[in-house]
This record gives sequence, C-alpha cells and structure tokens, in this order.
Amino acid sequence: MVGSIIVDSREQLPYQFDNSIRRKLDVGDYSIEGLETRIAIERKSLEDLVGTLLRGRRRFARELHALRAYSFAAVVIEGSIADILAGNYRSEMKPQALLAMLTAMMLKYTPVHWIFAGDRPHAYAVTTELLKFATERFTEEAHGTATTRDTTKAAAAAAA
Repeated sequence: MVGSIIVDSREQLPYQFDNSIRRKLDVGDYSIEGLETRIAIERKSLEDLVGTLLRGRRRFARELHALRAYSFAAVVIEGSIADILAGNYRSEMKPQALLAMLTAMMLKYTPVHWIFAGDRPHAYAVTTELLKFATERFTEEAHGTATTRDTTKAAAAAAA
C-alpha cells in the first residue's frame, strides 16, 4: 500500500509534511511508504553539499551509486548555480572547481536527477511535487492504469 511521506530519521533539518513519518531510509532523505525501494530524494543545502564533496565524497558517491538503481532518484539542492559561481558558500574551493566536480558527478551518476532549486522554500516545493508525481506514476504503473506519456501530460497540464 502506498502511503505517507517517509522522512529519514537521520535528516537533520527535515521538511515538514502533513502526512509524514520519520523512519530510517537506506538511501535518501525522503521517500513514499510502499515505494521506498523505487523513489528517493536526497536533500542538500549548498553548504552541506560543499562540505560533503570536500570531506565525505566517498560516502556520498556510495549513496549516489545506490540511487542509480531506483526508478526515480533526485538530489535537490537548496542553492543555485548562480550561488556556486558567485562563491556563496563557506569554503576555499574555487567556484569553477566546485562546478566541475558537480558536473562530473552528474554525468557519472546518471540517471540521478540534480535539481538546483535556489533556496529552501523552493527546494521544499520541488520535493513536494517530485514526491507527488513520482507516487502517482509508480502507483499507476503498478496497477496498469497509466503510461509514462499520460503522467507527463498530466504534469504539463498541472504546470500550465
């Protein structure tokens, strides 16, 4: 049965959802009850992302590798490319070096989606929509009631 949003119990600054439960997830920070092995979203503030790349890259690489096996996986970043290029983070790492490192990871860990949402409120909004549409898609697929094209049309109509 598909249900509540699962928030990883190790998530230090979780988003607040009305229908959420806290439980340890093997991968990612957010998923959907009943779809934990198919949907995963990893949330990163820009500061956390930079710190992870500098001090925890191996652990993060293992997580990204695991995410590749999911039907839908994304890294939602509470920051923008403009923030990176402007050096709006606490690190001595040069913006171009950080961008190059991220680009290399994006290519290496395809099909994981990387979304630079700009800030925390926008990242929350994106995460909410990703969980909603991914849940609809994979629930409908399980019941054979819709195709990917139907789901894409519905998403486009909702955005219009």
